[in-house]
Amino acid sequence: MLFRQITHDDLGCASYLVGDTKAGVACVVDPKLAIEEYLAVSRYMGVRIEHILETHNHADHVSGHGRLAAATGATIHVHRLAAPEYDHEPFDDGWELALGSVVVRALHTPGHRPEHTAFALTDTARGPEPWAVLTGDSLFVGDVARPDLAVDKEEGARDMHRSLRELLALPAMCEVWPGHLGGSLCGGPAMDMKISSTIAFELAHNALVAEDDPEAFVAQAISALAPQPPNFQAIVALNRGPLHTGRPPLEPLTPRQVAAEQAAGALVIDVRTDLQFDDAHIPGAICNPAVRAGFGTKLAWVADRDRDVILVGRDDEDAKAAAALSAAVGIARIGGYLAGGMTSWREDQRPTASVRRVDVATLHAQGGGAQILDVRERREWDAGHIAGAVHMPYHDIAGVPDGLDPNQPIAAICASGQRSAVAASLLLRAGATQVLHVAGGGVGTWPEPLTATPAPEHVPGPA
Repeated sequence: MLFRQITHDDLGCASYLVGDTKAGVACVVDPKLAIEEYLAVSRYMGVRIEHILETHNHADHVSGHGRLAAATGATIHVHRLAAPEYDHEPFDDGWELALGSVVVRALHTPGHRPEHTAFALTDTARGPEPWAVLTGDSLFVGDVARPDLAVDKEEGARDMHRSLRELLALPAMCEVWPGHLGGSLCGGPAMDMKISSTIAFELAHNALVAEDDPEAFVAQAISALAPQPPNFQAIVALNRGPLHTGRPPLEPLTPRQVAAEQAAGALVIDVRTDLQFDDAHIPGAICNPAVRAGFGTKLAWVADRDRDVILVGRDDEDAKAAAALSAAVGIARIGGYLAGGMTSWREDQRPTASVRRVDVATLHAQGGGAQILDVRERREWDAGHIAGAVHMPYHDIAGVPDGLDPNQPIAAICASGQRSAVAASLLLRAGATQVLHVAGGGVGTWPEPLTATPAPEHVPGPA
């Protein structure tokens, strides 16, 4: 039996290549947009990719089913309720696909979305019972999927509870291989970075899975929902719509062209490290390091799908890699990249801006010398925050937040320094004149006790 987990680490997505090397046939479950690894592994293992299976219409990333079907001639299969516009073979609960001695069985598991389906895997050469289940966006390691991306959240949670009962009926030793790892917006805060688990382990250690009472499960499942993935409705539309078999061209731009595109309204995204950005960057650019996990998610929060994006890297390869990550979240209007990277901008003697970096100890030692903006999510703020700080999640910053003086120092802080890097650049872009990027730590290392009193809910202003 051939079994490979292939991940998209930036988005925390997991896909699977499953097949039989003796029969020379395989399928791919939930392919990511970059299909080269599936082609390379299948070629190396001597199998043909003849089938593509989708657990559901994904809401957080663009599927590679179109590109993979074009490259291999494989048939795409998805549950009947998905109702996509592309050519496919629909299936229902209980449908089976034979790949040599390997049998893939569909388990309709609504909750995350109505069409959601898990796939039980049986290696008939070894035994009749499923040895693994690809749970997609239903059961995760340590958590369950969010229920609010297609239906009312309470209705979705009730469906999720029923679906989990079906999954728990699988053999205790059955391995659990999820569609997402820790860091994905499709799960909750308890989702683990571990790549797999078992039915028995999740039943014993996953609090939501072990909850038998449906109403108690619903209450817990919806109590700590994170903000919905940015552009999720547009991404679902892309995944349901006509097949996309290629990628848009990526044009190199001179510094003069970048400046002209920015003046015409293009959004400049600097994908270098936050340290390089803080040192010098194009004025008005947004910091979003592509070397850090979550680049695509952050980009989808701050970018407009109907507006050109210009990428600035350390060099051309930096920008090209970031363009591939951008496409995975449906940000396809890449107007080009700065040829030669930031070095060419500086060689052209064009203006630059910078951000002052401080650590938590330095910020604390300043006492009242800076206004503090906490840019974490609301549930993190409620759990504990610095007394006197102002709260606004980084992705809601469309101007200088109320309660802050744009002409006085503003320190952007998060949990580690990654989100605060994005926030600091957004504050500069909004007109703040003295922005501090708190790096190398965050709220959790503040020397004084944190305040856990919930603040009033912030209502974002117009973008």
